[in-house]
Amino acid sequence: MSHTVSWAALVMAIFGLGIMAGFFGTYTGNVNLATRELDGPTYALVQSAFNRNVRHALFFGFFFGPPLCCALALTNAWRERPGWWWLAACIGLGYTLGIVFFTQQVNLPLNQRTESWTPATVPADWAATRDAWNAANAWRAGWSALLFALGLAALAWRAAGAHETHDRRMPNAPVPGASR
Repeated sequence: MSHTVSWAALVMAIFGLGIMAGFFGTYTGNVNLATRELDGPTYALVQSAFNRNVRHALFFGFFFGPPLCCALALTNAWRERPGWWWLAACIGLGYTLGIVFFTQQVNLPLNQRTESWTPATVPADWAATRDAWNAANAWRAGWSALLFALGLAALAWRAAGAHETHDRRMPNAPVPGASR
């Protein structure tokens, strides 16, 4: 795999991490707060509509893309010095477990529960389900924001390593701002 493809995959992973951190963060900071003001029947309609309408190719691409892009970025990383690529591997694994697996185990069962409600069949404990979903989404917002920050660190680390490698290959290269 080419060095350029690996770089592009890392950048795309970080872009996807940022999109998902923004998505979960916006939902937590705005939509979750708004749903706390709804009554049970209205919440059942609104939350079900959100869950149904987020299921499209663009969302799935951003949701599942970061760990795949991290893996693609790592395909030739073993040739480079350790460092950034260990961080990228941890980010991909952390996203897979902390976002994808967590969503499957926590958010999706809660989604199935709320989608089974109609305005006439909202259970008495509906607010507990709403609060559990909101807490789970807040977890995803915080975790994805941390992974995004770590992704930026991995990119900076890789860029610094690329400059260092370039400097070692070209010992007589002029250094900007230095006089001879």
